[in-house]
Formats: sequence, C-alpha cells, structure tokens
Amino acid sequence: MKKQNPFIVALLTILAATQLLGAQTHQILVDCKKPGTPIQKTMYGIFFEDINYGADGGLYAELIKNRSFEFPQHLLGWTSFGKVEVRTDDPAFPNNPHYVRLSYPGHPEKQTGLDNEGFFGIGVSKDAGYRFSVWARVPEGADQSSIRIELIDPESNIFSTEKLTIDSKSWKKYQVIFKAGKTEPKARLRIFLTSKNALDMDHISLFPVDTWKGRENGLRKDLAQALYDLHPGVFRFPGGCIVEGTDLKTRYEWKNSVGPVENRKLNENRWQYTFPNRFFPDYFQSYGMGFYELFQLSEDIGAEPLPVLSCGLACQFQNHDDKQNVKVNNLDPYIQDALDLIEFANGDVTTKWGKIRADMGHPAPFNLKMMAVGNEQWGSLYPERLEPFIKAIRTKYPKFKIVGSAGPSPDGKDFDYGWKEMKILKTDLVDEHYYKDPQWFLNNANRYDNYDRKGPKVFAGEYACHPKNRKNNFESALCEAAFMTGFERNADVVYQCTYAPLFAHVLGWQWKPDLIWFDNMRSVRTVNYYVQQLYGTYPGTNVLKTTENMLPLTGQGGIYATSAIDKNKNQLILKIANTDSVAQQAQFTLDGLKTVDLKATQIVLKADNPDAENTLDHPDTVVPKTNEMIIKNKKFDIELAARSFEVIVIQL
Repeated sequence: MKKQNPFIVALLTILAATQLLGAQTHQILVDCKKPGTPIQKTMYGIFFEDINYGADGGLYAELIKNRSFEFPQHLLGWTSFGKVEVRTDDPAFPNNPHYVRLSYPGHPEKQTGLDNEGFFGIGVSKDAGYRFSVWARVPEGADQSSIRIELIDPESNIFSTEKLTIDSKSWKKYQVIFKAGKTEPKARLRIFLTSKNALDMDHISLFPVDTWKGRENGLRKDLAQALYDLHPGVFRFPGGCIVEGTDLKTRYEWKNSVGPVENRKLNENRWQYTFPNRFFPDYFQSYGMGFYELFQLSEDIGAEPLPVLSCGLACQFQNHDDKQNVKVNNLDPYIQDALDLIEFANGDVTTKWGKIRADMGHPAPFNLKMMAVGNEQWGSLYPERLEPFIKAIRTKYPKFKIVGSAGPSPDGKDFDYGWKEMKILKTDLVDEHYYKDPQWFLNNANRYDNYDRKGPKVFAGEYACHPKNRKNNFESALCEAAFMTGFERNADVVYQCTYAPLFAHVLGWQWKPDLIWFDNMRSVRTVNYYVQQLYGTYPGTNVLKTTENMLPLTGQGGIYATSAIDKNKNQLILKIANTDSVAQQAQFTLDGLKTVDLKATQIVLKADNPDAENTLDHPDTVVPKTNEMIIKNKKFDIELAARSFEVIVIQL
C-alpha cells in the first residue's frame, strides 16, 4: 500500500472540514407563540429637505425659475430683450414687490420680451397639457395689451404657442392651457409683447396640468407617486440644515410658507453655497411647496407629519460665534411659532391659524401629534434653548410629543452629552443621525440591543450607508437592510426612522447618495429605495423573537434576520439579509405555528456585483423579484442567495 503524503492528508482534511462548515445549515427559530413588542405605525418613513433641487426644480412641479423676480439678481433665470424694466412701485404682492414692465421697443421690427431657462431646462411631454399663468395689468393709458407665449427647443425652434389678452388696469390673474407639440427635456419659455401698449407682469408660472392629485399648485406626479409607494409611516420635513439656516435670517420660517402662494417670501437656500465644488447661485426656496402642501402630502401618502422647527440656533457647523444665536431670554417669538404651528395644523376654523388653514382649502385638522425642535444641535447651547420650548408646548398641549436631537454623530462626547440632556428634559424621542461606511452598518446591527428601555425612544432621523464611491449601489442597500433588522428587533426602543436625503436632480445635486434620482423627464428608484419600500410595505404589528442558538441574528455567518406578525393582515413576515459572497442554507422553525400548507410570497433583492446600481437609463438593474411558496409544516428549508435581502410573507 502506497504511503500517503501527510501534507496532502492534512490539506484534504482541512478542505473537507471547510466544505462541511460551508454546507452547515443555519437553524433559525421563530417564536410564534406570543406576539412581542408592538411595532409603531411610524417605524419606517421618509425625510424631505430642499437639497439637490428637491423642491423647486424637483417635487414641486413649477417649471419657471425666479417666477416673481425676487432673486437678488432680479432677472436671474431670465433673458430679457427689448425694453424690459424691473419695478417695485404699486406691486401686486407686498412680500414679493418686484415685477417687470414690458414696453414697446420703438420700432415695429423690434421685439420686447422675456425667456426663462427653467431648472436645467423645462421638461415637457408631447400632447401633455401645461397651465401658463401670470398676474398682469395694463399700467397706463390703453385698455388692453397682449402677449404671445411660446415653448422653444434648445435650437430656438417653436413647438407650442398661445396668446393672452390683458384687459385690466388692476392686477389680475390670467391663464391659458396649451399642449406641448413635442417631448423636450430642455425647452425654454418665451414671452413676446405683441402690443404697442405697455404691460406689467408678476408671478409668471408654468405647471403641468397632470400633477399629483390634479392640484394647480401641485407636485410632480412621478416623484410624489414614488413617495406614496414607499408606504411611509412618518414624514419628516422641511429639514435638515435649512431649518437652521447659515444664519438666522435665512432659517426656514414656516409662516412665510403659507397663505396665497403669490405672496410667500423667497428664502435663500443654504445648499446654494455649502459646497463650493457644487455651487449653484440660482438655488433659492420659493416656498411654493410650503408647510400647507407638506402637511397635505403627508395626509396623501398616509404618513404622520413630523415638522422640524428652529430652536434659535443657526447652523453650528457654519457659526462659531454665540452672537449668531438667539439668547435664551429672547426665544419667545420662536416658541410662539411652535405653538402657532400646532394651531395651524390642528386648530378649529375659528382660531387665527386654523382659519388660515381652512381658507387655504383644508377645514379639517391635519392631526399633528409631534414636532422636532432643533435639527443637529449639540453642546450646552441646545438643551438650554430646548427646555423653554418643552415647557410651553406641554403646558398648552400636554399629550403633544417632542423630538430632541443627539447631534450630528452616532457616538462620541457630544452624542453622550446630548442623550444625557434629552433624558433630563424628558423628550419623547431623540433624533440620531449616521452617515457611515458599509462595515459600520454591519457592525452596528446590534446597536440598540442594550439601549435603556426606560428613557426616551429613538428616532433615526437621518441615515444612509456611504460606500467609497458614494453611489446608491447594491452594497450600500444590502448593508442598510441588514442594519434595519436591528430597528425591528428593538421596536420597544426604536419608534421611527427615515433615510436621507430623499431626492436629487442628476444635474443639480450637492450631496449623495440619495434615495430617488431624477432629471426633468424621468426618475429612478435606487436599490436603497427598494429596501426602504420592503420594510415600509411589510412592517408588521408585533415583533417575534428570532434566534439561532438562542442569539439574535446580527451577522453570524453573514446572516441578519428579524420576524414580525401582522395582526391586521394575519401575516407572518420574515426579513433576512445574507451579506456573504456565497449562498447559505437555512432551516426556519416556526415554533407555535399550528396551521400547515400555508401560502407564502418570497421577495428577493439581490445582485452578483456589489457595485450594481439603478440609473435613469437602466432603472431596473436591481429590483425585487417575487416567487410563490408553500410552507408545508412549521419547519422549512431555504437557500439564501449570496448577497441578498429577502422578505418572506406567510399568509396565516
């Protein structure tokens, strides 16, 4: 008998052991006998901030830039020709006093008028209807004047045209609806004076007729639909850093964002200049999509509204002088803004702010239940300002919930101090933010396992996995899916979470990654979007204890898992992420489940390439795939695909 090489024998033994280990089946136990911790209806939600042209030029469907001539450079976004004058005498709207006067150019062969570039162009679709409107008057002498409105392509070819006669010497709104003669993502709007009589114009607007819910001052339909399809439980708005402002005069003031849309004050957008390498000098906030519209959207998509208000601190990243902040004894106007917002949202129509809401078209209350005061504040400046807000709000509205902040980082001295102070002040929730690399998300899936169960609850208000290339790729989405199993498993501590940022225009972004990307005609739902959608669509009502070897699945062998029951839909929901590069076998035991031969739906999100991403040109590179299953008994075997996230919905 030939003697075997001991080295070869050892190597074969190691390989056999490795193969055996690789072939081992994960034994996962789901305790179905008794539903556990309730999962809040607000658990999975969305966060909107006007960054990356998310409002004007994005979700807000207005197609005209600088429609009221209130940008500091009053004709920014416009090209004027002939005799055009910007004026402020006897304006139509006191908060937006600038308007233009078009006058006869002095020769019948010459022209006077304006042309607007829109937001990276004006996107229009062939045969779709567009509503042009303008506030106008004939200022002197004559009884009427007239204009011609055209849509032109980048080569100045006209493909749609309409006419308007202006017949009032007082300010009056005029409008006309026309169809686009072709599809053009980078059109311009051109207006000609077609009379010898002068004409004053203000608030020049162009909206698609087909907006979300068909509203005139409406939202871009595909982007709003994408929010609805997330099935969010909470909707945080309007920021983010714009709540703070670079300085207090540019903070977001909600009272400027309600009332007649034509009279809402323009505000500077801090994301215009925050990153010099992504500088957009024409980025402002028209407030056309203000707090009323944001409350309305929250209602439309079935989410609890969560407004964020200034606490009197300007952005601490951009200000290092306490003189930039409101002194504690001067906070009364800010506190009154918070109280008035609750009245605006919930007040009877006989109240001052409730009447304003009713006059805008919503007599019924919005049922606001919570508010965040401050965004990403830290240090002693914050709790000393938050305290008087809490006292005033709880005195008038004892059941109202208040969200405090733990600062911009998920750990460290400022984070620990913030949490300590929020416990002392007894905020209802504490807002945590984390933008971290993939490994951090995997390592922190057990983050909340040992949190204090008696203190304030957690709101993960801003989070996103940032891979090296800062893309919305599959790697980042899978790591987020794995991390989010820790949200559900700790539903007694984590009450709500929102990915950030939400939107980004492909030509106008300042920050990435982002959940939904778009251009003037199209939008794409990222891989990260589908992770959020799966969690939002199948949240469950109660957690079920899910273990392997009596331990929660927080990365053992690359497996992360959680389970829930949905009492309302009579469903058992399993969520499993396999972050390993090889497929793995798992056997699930549904302990306490008596019924057999159950129908189940398996939804799988996977990609062979971790860098795979969805783009405008290839929006379906990585999308969920659905299979039907039959669960024969309380034990079933399944192969978990390499680098995959799946949701198994079992109908009980």
